[in-house]
Amino acid sequence: MKKRNLPLNSLLYFLFFILLFPLILLLLWSLVSRWPWPSILPPALTLDAWKLFFDPASRSINILFFSIWLSLVVTFLTLCISIPAAKALGLYQFRGKKIFQLAVMAPIIIPTLSVAMGIHVSFIQLGLANTFTGVVLVHLLPCLPYGIRILTNVFEALGDSMEQQARVLGATPTQTFFQITLPLIAPGLISAGSLVFIVSFSQYFLTFLIGGGRVITLPMVMFPYIQSSNRMLASVYSAVFIVTTFSILMIMEKIIKARYRSKGHFYL
Repeated sequence: MKKRNLPLNSLLYFLFFILLFPLILLLLWSLVSRWPWPSILPPALTLDAWKLFFDPASRSINILFFSIWLSLVVTFLTLCISIPAAKALGLYQFRGKKIFQLAVMAPIIIPTLSVAMGIHVSFIQLGLANTFTGVVLVHLLPCLPYGIRILTNVFEALGDSMEQQARVLGATPTQTFFQITLPLIAPGLISAGSLVFIVSFSQYFLTFLIGGGRVITLPMVMFPYIQSSNRMLASVYSAVFIVTTFSILMIMEKIIKARYRSKGHFYL
């Protein structure tokens, strides 16, 4: 039996190595100021780039927490909008449904750059340019299609029989939503929220355009280093970006799991 599993295990280890090797190389570059050819190993390691990142004068930690807060706000608003929209598209039939489905996906189909300038002009007129609110609103543009699409599939798969049964038994709409609907779609909320957070957290152009350099997020600091020859700082910010995203997603998943498992509503 072990010999039969050897090819599969070898393949899994190989795939794991392919995924892990770039991360190891990234962490190694964050500790190397120079790595001349043809040296297999770097001549020396240093923590200078990490010290600079954690230096209060660089404001990197403040920018990191601000970026997390902004993306969490965007994720919350996206899910609040996506749930009723996805329920309507997934459960109900109405005239023009195909048009609405196409309109929901339009921000993905149409390049953001083609409409970003028009949005910027409108936000200037509305006083939303160079503000936190304006950046949050513009982040909804690329995030909503993912949230609505994922939750639409969830509602299509679940149907509304459980909600109808709860209403027949006397539950109010509010009770039905919080006691029946939310627990049922919780796995979909985890998937949608995770993807939406990543999309918002990684936005550079929209944040730069609408934020006008006043709303600064981690990607705005990270990308110039990636484009420059400073591989150490580019690697440090990239590593922080990856670890932060992974950590936030794990925390979000555990919080939702713990909440509904304690009430016996759903299990993953």
